[in-house]
Amino acid sequence: MSALFNFQSLLAVILLLICACTYVRGFAPTLLDKNKTGLLGIFWKMARIGEN
Repeated sequence: MSALFNFQSLLAVILLLICACTYVRGFAPTLLDKNKTGLLGIFWKMARIGEN
């Protein structure tokens, strides 16, 4: 069963993405900050969620 159909796996994937984006933003802030809008802006938003 894929992670999209299993709620626990989907939650784990989302939390891992948030943690990974926050980690990447800690080392290279300009990498995520230049993409605040559009499709890649999702990763910037996840990094902001992880900072709070």
